[in-house]
Amino acid sequence: MMVYNIIKFFHILSVVFMSAPLYNLIVVNERVLFGKAPLAVDRYFENIIKGAAIRCYVYQLSALVTGILLLPAGGASLTTLLENNVLAVKMVLLIVLTSLLSLVHFRIQPAIEKLLATVTSDEIPADTTGEIAPLRLRRKRLAALCLFIVIIVVLLGLQVSGWFGLPTNAFLFALAALFSYRVYRTPVRFGWL
Repeated sequence: MMVYNIIKFFHILSVVFMSAPLYNLIVVNERVLFGKAPLAVDRYFENIIKGAAIRCYVYQLSALVTGILLLPAGGASLTTLLENNVLAVKMVLLIVLTSLLSLVHFRIQPAIEKLLATVTSDEIPADTTGEIAPLRLRRKRLAALCLFIVIIVVLLGLQVSGWFGLPTNAFLFALAALFSYRVYRTPVRFGWL
């Protein structure tokens, strides 16, 4: 039982550390408050966002490995991963998260970096800003979706051994969607408030 609890601790910690979408949305919304800023400010914010991707891959892999290890440590077989609907959905959502992260890390972020690399002055030219804006908007929308998925994964994790029921889940899913949308739309100055 002690081994199970230790693995469970690292599993939960890995999922908590996957909160990069929340903090990336906060960073993006803080960047908007600067208005037209020098290149150094954009580089600073982009470096924060870019650096989160590798950490997130590590946390996702850690969540996967510890989640799988929890099965035999808790006395279940690995086939439980497919037999338990909640675990199967969590696995699919983790794959979706990794896929969305890969889309941002390998396609969107390099496109933004390439455009910023062309800037030779301290200010970003308007045409470059116009090319970067749709990429940033797409990345921001994906971060909001990832935040929603992470919240759902946590919610499902609480229900591996006991289902909350459809009305409770519908209510909590709606709250997760509203919070993700709120963080997408506005700077979150005081956490939940």
